[in-house]
Amino acid sequence: MGKLEDRVAVITGGASGIGEAIVRLFVKEGARVVVADIQDEPGQKLARSLGKKASFIHTDVTLEDNVKGMIDHAVDSYGRLDCVVNNAGMGGVEGEIESIPVTGFDKTMAILLRGVFLGMKHAAPVMKRQGKGNIINMASIAGLRGISQNHPYSAAKAAVIQLTRTVAMELAQYQIRVNCICPGMIVTSIFGMTKGMSSPDIARTKENLNRLFEKMQPIQRTGLPEDIANAALWLAGDDSSFVTGHALVVDGGTSAGQMWSSQMKYKAKIESALGLEPSEQVPITKKE
Repeated sequence: MGKLEDRVAVITGGASGIGEAIVRLFVKEGARVVVADIQDEPGQKLARSLGKKASFIHTDVTLEDNVKGMIDHAVDSYGRLDCVVNNAGMGGVEGEIESIPVTGFDKTMAILLRGVFLGMKHAAPVMKRQGKGNIINMASIAGLRGISQNHPYSAAKAAVIQLTRTVAMELAQYQIRVNCICPGMIVTSIFGMTKGMSSPDIARTKENLNRLFEKMQPIQRTGLPEDIANAALWLAGDDSSFVTGHALVVDGGTSAGQMWSSQMKYKAKIESALGLEPSEQVPITKKE
């Protein structure tokens, strides 16, 4: 028996990338899953490949009637709603603060923040009636640290983390848990799509990013969509039954600090500036 046997889950942005990995794992673990996405063809293809355990519904998470329809579809199709994963996302508008257009800022916030808000708003009444439920929001380590020239994205993800906490406090009395995941550098098509690349270019770019990212964090391998799916499975299942209001970081150690090798190089430069020979090197301690 799977960890999500006979449970019903809705996953936004479920047609590709991290969302697709979550869909596939949840179905493997026994869940019946609604794939909600604006990408009709890949979403329908994915749902068909998973048989009766999955269905697809076109969903633009910036539109409230679409989100409500998504929740209604899950309940009408499967009779209940156990989990919502608010995963739909985009790279967002980038640039120096004075160059960011308001339209780009608003679009970024609409998808990354309002979409999460709407998912929780319309899932909550159903889960309250059931007396149980589970909401998982997709945040990012960009919501925990500054990311150069990515102001709206970082702000939206920070807001998702805080919204997760406040809603978790409200819904805990109804046995509804609310958590979020903060992925690190996970290579998906979102990087190329943000730059307006074609599918072949996106595939090539992903390979290049894989080689780059595997050297940029303490755990030196590329982060995979499956890593985030495994985290979502844990949050959706009973093993995390005492966890709510939590931001689960899955980033290979990126947000913990600099890689040890980088710290040692920096330490050596400081010691050299102090005039110390290698044999005289001493640990750097905080001055009291």
